[in-house]
Amino acid sequence: MRLSMKPMQSCTISTTVPTSSKQVTFRCCTITAQPIKRSNTTSFDIKAPNNWERLLDPIHHHDLQNPIPYSPATETTTRPFKLGKRWMEYQGIRNWDGLLDPLDDNLRGEILRYGDFVEAAYKSYDFEPSSPTYATCRFTKSTLLDRSGLPETGYRLTKNLRATSGIQLPRWIDRAPSWMATQSSWIGYVAVCQDKEEISRLGRRDVVIAFRGTATCLEWLENLRATLTHLPTDGSQPGLDGSRPMVESGFLSLYTSGSATSQSLQEMIHEEIKRLLQTYRDEPLSLTITGHSLGAALATLTAYDIKTNFKRAPLVTVISFGGPRVGNRSFRQKLERQGTKVLRIVNSDDLITKVPGFVIDNNEDDDDVSKKRDVQVGSSWPSWIQKRMEDTQLWAYAEVGRELRLSSRDSPYLKSINVATCHELKTYLHLVNGFVSSTCPFRATAQRVLDHNRREKVKI
Repeated sequence: MRLSMKPMQSCTISTTVPTSSKQVTFRCCTITAQPIKRSNTTSFDIKAPNNWERLLDPIHHHDLQNPIPYSPATETTTRPFKLGKRWMEYQGIRNWDGLLDPLDDNLRGEILRYGDFVEAAYKSYDFEPSSPTYATCRFTKSTLLDRSGLPETGYRLTKNLRATSGIQLPRWIDRAPSWMATQSSWIGYVAVCQDKEEISRLGRRDVVIAFRGTATCLEWLENLRATLTHLPTDGSQPGLDGSRPMVESGFLSLYTSGSATSQSLQEMIHEEIKRLLQTYRDEPLSLTITGHSLGAALATLTAYDIKTNFKRAPLVTVISFGGPRVGNRSFRQKLERQGTKVLRIVNSDDLITKVPGFVIDNNEDDDDVSKKRDVQVGSSWPSWIQKRMEDTQLWAYAEVGRELRLSSRDSPYLKSINVATCHELKTYLHLVNGFVSSTCPFRATAQRVLDHNRREKVKI
């Protein structure tokens, strides 16, 4: 999803945007504010963006001239925890019970680790519209992790992924700048853990699928196709209420559309997962799918698709950052029956996590206090309005999985609260790094997650 979208006649969103249905007062430990230092370096060696480039990439480009005012840029250093036999617990086999509030330090490390893979997807993407390689990956498979600031993960890239928009372009598009008509673009990658020591630490071989957020004009337009549409039938039983799984139209289009020159993202995923399951069939294996914003939505769709089409798929876990809603109540129920585990990292001040559509119901069996606190949009409305929205079925969404709810307002290091910054991936990683519990929302010693010496010096 995108934020500062100028073509919509300056969609200026101010403090009138609801952050939650209920204000919660925290009584917690004393927070000692640290002096704020700004970095003079940037993640990309490209020129500052103009307004159209900000439209296409507000998540990353907006901080080139105004960096996020985090605390001093040093990473909190802790020795990597050996997950061993507990790896399934940290992958959500028990729905992260007892690990979220307070946030378990080992789980924190795993969330940040997967966030790093998403950050690498952003850093590897060519955002420059005037570049001849616009919308492609800037690095080769063998160097991507190293050159995007992750030289020692123990993972190796096995496949690049592309997403294609299914929007039919008008004839006049030929007269528009070429970047406006970019239909297929690099969206992320698949990487497999190959290092023996890291496999031992993790307790299994891990496969990561990482997705970036929206970057092209057509991806942005797909985001606006916010009505629900039916998934292809797979012979499964309908939901408890008799409905069939439905997902956001634009997300499904980006996942399933292909072109004469490019496979669909779904086809690429199927091809690679089939190969990997065959290659590593005799050892413990996990599939971890992670993404930010649009990438979070695609991660959820990918997990659903893998569990639907690969009957012997291992444990599939989604770690999503700042993701929009994806599907209806039947979609959520199908995910749960599949055994797909979803952990949504949500910033209460992030508008994107509150769209599209309306949430009519919550998972009544979910005991996640922070999730129930976020009262559903339609729950306080007159019953006849709720009934009308349920009858249309086109706007009635449901939240999926477990939720780790954070807030930009809890951080003493964020100088300002605005729509763009609240959705920024680096903000999410900062908040995860600092969150303690619902009664002590931010630790006073929290430092900026990203180590500039390792992450900001991207080799071109």
